[in-house]
Amino acid sequence: FFYSLLLPGLFVFGTLCVCSLIVLWRFRLLLQREKKAASSSKTGKSQTVIAFFHPYCNAGGGGERVLWCALRALQKKYPEALYVVYTGDADVSGQQILEGAFRRFNIRLTRPVKFVFLRKRYLVEDSLYPHFTLLGQSLGSIFLGWEALMQCVPDVYIDSMGYAFTLPLFKYLGGCRVGSYVHYPTISTDMLSVVKNQNVGFNNAAFITRNPFLSKVKLIYYYLFAFMYGLVGSCSDIVMVNSSWTLNHILSLWKVGNCTNIVYPPCDVQTFLDLPLHEEKATSEHLLVSIGQFRPEKNHPLQIRAFAKLLNKKESESLPPLKLVLIGGCRNQDDELRVNQLRRLAEDLGVQEDVEFKINIPFDELKNYLSEATIGLHTMWNEHFGIGIVECMAAGTIVLAHNSGGPKLDIVVPHHGKRTGFLAESEEAYAETMVHILSMSAEQRLQIRNSARASVSRFSDQEFEETFLSSVERLFQKCHTCTD
Repeated sequence: FFYSLLLPGLFVFGTLCVCSLIVLWRFRLLLQREKKAASSSKTGKSQTVIAFFHPYCNAGGGGERVLWCALRALQKKYPEALYVVYTGDADVSGQQILEGAFRRFNIRLTRPVKFVFLRKRYLVEDSLYPHFTLLGQSLGSIFLGWEALMQCVPDVYIDSMGYAFTLPLFKYLGGCRVGSYVHYPTISTDMLSVVKNQNVGFNNAAFITRNPFLSKVKLIYYYLFAFMYGLVGSCSDIVMVNSSWTLNHILSLWKVGNCTNIVYPPCDVQTFLDLPLHEEKATSEHLLVSIGQFRPEKNHPLQIRAFAKLLNKKESESLPPLKLVLIGGCRNQDDELRVNQLRRLAEDLGVQEDVEFKINIPFDELKNYLSEATIGLHTMWNEHFGIGIVECMAAGTIVLAHNSGGPKLDIVVPHHGKRTGFLAESEEAYAETMVHILSMSAEQRLQIRNSARASVSRFSDQEFEETFLSSVERLFQKCHTCTD
């Protein structure tokens, strides 16, 4: 009976597959016709449409700085192209977004940008998926990508925020040449090891680590997801990663080494290098600053707890007055809730009078804080890069970052054999290192500040533009309307 059904079953399955391919191919042709009609300029010539998928383009993080610098670089080289940004920031206008980019990053574009506002951004919010968050957000990004594709079909599509599951959609249905700038892999071998070793983390709850069966189930889920992530990522025609750490993970998962390059994120180092190094006063208050969006992986609680330990050591170490300032952007209500939780943590530890929060502050105010700070704190485990760290170093602030990821491999490394900053992992190690830095003489700190400043030129806007344009050149080889 089974064998009698096998042949008809295979025939039906094959017929459905062929019909599906025909429907998808017809749909692709329809989209191509719409694209050709929409890309015609007023002069009647066809314009190349270059689109960036960045649902949170109005946020104030390093990923957004990459977006605006990439757009500026492309507009310089391909001025005749039409530029599109898919964004979910529907509560503001395009002009407000551009003004925000100038206010926060000191970046002004040379040509107009068309913003395609997406209404289904909630589909990629982590709060919508209390369980199976990675899978839920990835599937949600497909629907969000579909909404974007239905509104505008580009010639070149660049995912600049890490939504790799949109790549096949734009490549095979939209007929686009697709590229990726990967800040942080959606899943990494480090995440697999956390689950495998049953370690507690912000993405691995304690009740799972205590249950061997649940840990096995989650590990299988992670391996299957990593396989799917590798498949969709391999669709990219070019891949750019922001650090050596990210490169290692993407090469392992996507296996597209022939078209993968490191493109360090652009940091406005010259603006910070122009700031004079203030002479330290022995009796003045020492300012400790932290730069980073208020996301869970940034681990701001570690900063506050380490700072509380530092204050406990202050009397015995005869340290001057201290103040911690946490500077960062809030993308949504979840981030605002995290800030409130951090305020409560500071109150519980009795350090609320010495901790300040600065949310979505202007660029000039950020510069002022960095120019006056003694220590720049960064506590994210396996941070992919860390633009805030580079900004601190350029401004002359001594960096204390986590001993992992991009900070360890690419940024806080010796320059001509001289120290450029410090690394730590635990609360106690952070507190002890801060004591060590504050106990150094002003001359010793000045040597580190100068070495750090000398090391950051490789992360400048100019270096980014050169490596970015060189990497994306392959995407424009068939775009004859793009002229230098």
